[in-house]
Amino acid sequence: MNSKNIAIIGGGPSGLIAAEILGKAGHSVTVYDRMPMPGRKLLMAGRGGLNLTHSEPLDKFITRYGEAADWLAPYIRAFPPEALRAWCEGLGQETFIGSSGRVFPRSMKAAPLLRAWLSRLESLGVRYAPRHSWQGFEGVALRFTDAVGKTVIVQPDATLLALGGASWPRLGADGGWVDILSEQGVEISPLRASNCGFVVPWSEYFSSHFAGTPLKPVALSHNGVSQQGEVMITANGLEGGAIYALSASLRETIAVNGSALLHLDLRPDMTQEALAQKLDIPRASKSLSTYLRKAGLSPLAVALLREVTPEIPVTPAVLAARLKALPITLTATTGLARAISTAGGITRGALNEDFMLKAKPGVFAAGEMLDWETPTGGYLLQACFSTAVAAATGMLEWVGG
Repeated sequence: MNSKNIAIIGGGPSGLIAAEILGKAGHSVTVYDRMPMPGRKLLMAGRGGLNLTHSEPLDKFITRYGEAADWLAPYIRAFPPEALRAWCEGLGQETFIGSSGRVFPRSMKAAPLLRAWLSRLESLGVRYAPRHSWQGFEGVALRFTDAVGKTVIVQPDATLLALGGASWPRLGADGGWVDILSEQGVEISPLRASNCGFVVPWSEYFSSHFAGTPLKPVALSHNGVSQQGEVMITANGLEGGAIYALSASLRETIAVNGSALLHLDLRPDMTQEALAQKLDIPRASKSLSTYLRKAGLSPLAVALLREVTPEIPVTPAVLAARLKALPITLTATTGLARAISTAGGITRGALNEDFMLKAKPGVFAAGEMLDWETPTGGYLLQACFSTAVAAATGMLEWVGG
């Protein structure tokens, strides 16, 4: 076979899995990354347990990609969660399904998986070029700046862009590619925060006393969609898995209206009627806090009620209704740099079915650079792997096998 020179820009999961596929096919692969080592964001994701994918039925799994579901469906079906688990176990990292259906390595951490993966890539002859910051194109070639500021020109036979979105830029993905590709005529949907926290204008008292405190159990509702789970009170607002799941809708509402109304059910395990009955007891000389704690509300829930309700209802039915749908006004996201992931990116129309840029033949893209978003729960990594596998397969066809 005639070995070709392949450039992969970006040392995250998308770039590395593509490098593995192309390296196995016998091509000369170099991964260029502006960071000193690959997989920085993967390691960060693994600090609390590396959620690789999810075990739910595939048809339901694909719906998690919202408007991009029909676009991504064939690629996820071609490299589904079962394939990702098999790949992981092929690296000696056994996986298991948690109680929520999420899939993790048995070790829970990213570091053992990454070490085994890098060892495999080294055995395939894949080279890693750290501290190479991509500056754009030089005709049909690629232009980088290395660690000492020297310009490096590379002219590969095919290129994969796997530069990520723009969340957590200190870990490598800074969105700097947007201007580069826009200048080449590539259509890009604006990058926006996804799976992010939101700003709430708390009072000084509430912020200073409750920042860092989890609120659970709680159910959140917005635009007719509910999500039960946990949220964290921050000094400036709310974060956590439950609100991340609603972040796309909340973000777009704020973009249109300047704010979004989120409703919190502080007793999701109890019907409104049952809660009203529990509240329908003589209060006598009890303080409001004591009275509400008797109804099963935590001190944080009581404080939150006080924070957003100037006059506390005294009628049990009215108070129960308030506790089951406590309105919280969100004024902004906490920003793209603090978001878990990125919405927006290279549009579907800018790519062919192999994820090659129509405006730049021979240049492919994969992962979070593409215009899709999904909640946390294993769906992010799965799409990064699946799109990169498809792009790598397309690159093999482009260079002749």
